Amino acid sequence: MRIKRAFKVVQRHFTVYTKLYKSSFALNFLEPILYLAAFGLGLGNYIQDIKGVPYINYIAPGIIASSSMFAAIYECTYGTYVRMVFQKTFDAILATPITVDELIAGELLWGAVKSVLYGITIIIVISLFGLVSSPLILLVLPVLFISGLIFAEISVIAVATIPGIDSFNYFYTLLMTPMFLFSGIFFPLDSMPPIVSQIAFFTPLYHLVNICRAFASGSVSGVVPDLIWLVAVAGLFAPYPFRLMRKRIIK
Repeated sequence: MRIKRAFKVVQRHFTVYTKLYKSSFALNFLEPILYLAAFGLGLGNYIQDIKGVPYINYIAPGIIASSSMFAAIYECTYGTYVRMVFQKTFDAILATPITVDELIAGELLWGAVKSVLYGITIIIVISLFGLVSSPLILLVLPVLFISGLIFAEISVIAVATIPGIDSFNYFYTLLMTPMFLFSGIFFPLDSMPPIVSQIAFFTPLYHLVNICRAFASGSVSGVVPDLIWLVAVAGLFAPYPFRLMRKRIIK
């Protein structure tokens, strides 16, 4: 596999994105802002500070993490499936010298890039509202790329295994929604039964939220185990999108 050719796939997706970004960007941008307003400003008026931090400041770093997650997830589930099945974009790309593995690598890299793009956007927004107390938040950008790879890998695995596009409902309801709600974005998990935090530990969003929250507060202590976990899982999952998608495309 030539990584240069994989980046050609990323370049193709980015070119299309620059033509359609307004509608896509608005949806991915508006949802986290609504969460921030509804929970931070609305519910936050009825909640005391959490660990000495105003509630809206507490959830803001988590919104960075969730926004970057959903950017990669949406792109590499519905986006990848539509390009593969309905638009026949994969057929057109594979008619060039690009191989199946290079195409899949391009999909994964593009999902990670979109994760970073949307993470940057939310960082800018919450910084303008004064919800970030340290420039160390910029250190989260490479972490968003790593976590974006994980979410892209999970999504492409789902694309390779589902029978039809309607099956994504199970993927989002049974996996993504629980991960979003119980990853420590909106409340500390130590207030829940121990089993919840134990399960959350095995989800990438939980570790990404911890890192975002630490960097937003100007702290780097305690982030190393979370970072190691993300890197290890990104490597662990890496072979499976290639194996499963190769079977799906070539069958």
